[in-house]
Amino acid sequence: MKRRKLGLLSGASFLATSLRPAWAQSVTPDPTLLTTTLTPLGGERAGNADGSIPAWTGGMVSPPMAPNQPVDVKVFTDEQPLYKVDASNMAQYEQLLSPGIQQLMTKFGFYIKVFPTRRTAAAPQYVYENTAKNVTRARLDPAGGRFGFVGAYGGVPFPIIDTSDPLVGGAQLIWNHLTTWLGPQSSAGMVPCSVVSQGRLAMTAGGPSKFVYPYYDPKGSPETFDGYYSKMHVYTQAPAASAGQETLVWHSVNVNKQPDIIWTLVNGQGRVRKAPNEQYDTPNPATNGLNNVDESSCFYGNPLQYDWRYIGKQEMLIPYHNNQVVFTAQNEYMLPKYPNPEITRWEKHRVWVLEATLRSDQRNVYTRRRFYIDEDTWWIILGESYTSDGVMAKAYALLNRVVPSLPGTTELGCLTFNVLTGDYSYQGPLLYEGFSDTMTFAPIPDSVFEPQLMAALASF
Repeated sequence: MKRRKLGLLSGASFLATSLRPAWAQSVTPDPTLLTTTLTPLGGERAGNADGSIPAWTGGMVSPPMAPNQPVDVKVFTDEQPLYKVDASNMAQYEQLLSPGIQQLMTKFGFYIKVFPTRRTAAAPQYVYENTAKNVTRARLDPAGGRFGFVGAYGGVPFPIIDTSDPLVGGAQLIWNHLTTWLGPQSSAGMVPCSVVSQGRLAMTAGGPSKFVYPYYDPKGSPETFDGYYSKMHVYTQAPAASAGQETLVWHSVNVNKQPDIIWTLVNGQGRVRKAPNEQYDTPNPATNGLNNVDESSCFYGNPLQYDWRYIGKQEMLIPYHNNQVVFTAQNEYMLPKYPNPEITRWEKHRVWVLEATLRSDQRNVYTRRRFYIDEDTWWIILGESYTSDGVMAKAYALLNRVVPSLPGTTELGCLTFNVLTGDYSYQGPLLYEGFSDTMTFAPIPDSVFEPQLMAALASF
């Protein structure tokens, strides 16, 4: 009980002292800012006052690889950490630490190693051009920004956040996260979902996965876009009891116009079914129920249950450039209370602070959530969820990786911590009993993402 109170007080101090407002945006934002004071994706080009965050100078870009070649590379392997933060010196860095990370340090002995900040975020030219066009053509749904947006295509939908209205700015921020740049498509090999419960490690689900992002089709346009920003097909190969299951998910940019759709294929039944309840706070079977469905990528899926509010912008220590995790064995990374701090890299970056408040007409086990969005990539990078009595229940950390051949700094995987029990999960690639995640960008037939094909290939 004492530690819980400490965590809540620490969070209150953090909020009171470290937030700063971003500069106020005009009613009609100026696209030319993306070539002057802002990066082409909407981050601040300049570094910070003391130079610990450098200026953005173009990101990390390399020539494309062959479509079927694995794209993960090791980066910054010779760098040494600048300093270490743990419970003993946490107060010195309190303004740079999220309340969730402070809880992990005080309750479980977690620590972080902080490395020099590298601003590697980049995207192809067509994404930059579409992002600039979205400044004037993207609009939130008139019924409420939580439902989605119209008009945007092929780039960050809202690269210049409207900070004059917190609810407008908040809705823009969550949609930037949900539609952030991952490439047009990708395929991954064996991706285990790893869970540590009561100190015991288990792989609860794993198998190949395929993704396509119609919103970023370089041959598409706002006129031809079908309204689904992401389509995902996951094949379960392990554990044995779940082998043969498949899940197909389509995510919409505007759930007021067309809903998200989920189809499932259960092994042995040979039938594909829509799964309307597999969203929001439904326990995620891939994590043995430790996560809810909407806790992937810190927040995932339909945002309509919450009012989203822009809070401010600040500097923060966040996980960054964790390419090394891809090359690490599951049992080496997943320690009894937290992932191996000797492998996880942290840096100082600027983040947008976003708060979600559950609407009175909605039901979710978490009535309030707070997220921290990396300014360069628009990924939610850290976060916390609170129950109706104000207790922090979960903390989140998204690990990213830089893929110079894409180019982009994209999601690697997501850590979800139950700060009350000490259990946690990692949904992302690790070396597992001879299997590894071999992410490639080879073209994928459209039929892979159609439920008709999934049904046709099903076995009884």
